[in-house]
Amino acid sequence: MPYTFDKLLFGPSGVPHSSPKPDTIAGIKRVAELGLDCMELAFVQRVSMGPEKAAKVKALSEELGIRLTVHAPYYINLNSPEPEKIEASKVRMLQAARVGYACGAESICIHAAFYMKAAPEVVYQKVKEGFTEVTEILKKEDVKVWMRPEVMGKLTQFGTVTETVRLSTEVPGVLPLVDFAHLHARSIGEYNTYDEFCQVLQEMKDGLGQEALERLHLHVSGIEYGPKGEKKHLILEESDYNYKDLMRALKDYKCKGFVICESPNQEDDAMLMKQTYEAL
Repeated sequence: MPYTFDKLLFGPSGVPHSSPKPDTIAGIKRVAELGLDCMELAFVQRVSMGPEKAAKVKALSEELGIRLTVHAPYYINLNSPEPEKIEASKVRMLQAARVGYACGAESICIHAAFYMKAAPEVVYQKVKEGFTEVTEILKKEDVKVWMRPEVMGKLTQFGTVTETVRLSTEVPGVLPLVDFAHLHARSIGEYNTYDEFCQVLQEMKDGLGQEALERLHLHVSGIEYGPKGEKKHLILEESDYNYKDLMRALKDYKCKGFVICESPNQEDDAMLMKQTYEAL
């Protein structure tokens, strides 16, 4: 993939709340006004943007220097017991990638699968099969995006750091999306110290090389969790999340790429993280 970064970029998931209109164009303008760097297009219910609008989004984001990512629809499960739902999942992945690419987005977040009580290795192979098929189609179409299996927050969901790193080593065009809040929730309160953050970054570096740390796509927020993992996202300062040490770990590992904030006050916490990082 051609995309490179010279630093970490911070931005919100979806149109900022302070945008005058809940519209992608207005959202990109507001992100630029706030002094943030990027925005995630939240196609979480469906991918509904047409080619004319996508072209306008791309032109504006390039003009303002706001780089874009995409969150694909939630309704993806490459381990569904119903074959038609697996096919529909792959269609949604393709739609998110195609429209995202038309918008100028570089990286596509995917909720890959649920374990559905199956053995993790069985689920892994199904997810690998789905990602392989999708990435091969995108390559033929010259759609240049990274497809990113997300590290998930619930114990029922496919998506440990190890699973996403392994998938990235075995399927071209794939890199992990580490949601550090999800990881904190999935581990029921662990992965919240400087050393633990470094452990995750080192696992990525060992498996995928320093290049992977220079093309990151991360999600960060506060998070509420229970015995089964994630419950809901929280504002950073209203949670136990140790974002300051995460910023320090990212700095020490010379990380570059996207840091997308999914807090309920997404642009405020994105700015808080950017200011914290830049003050180090």
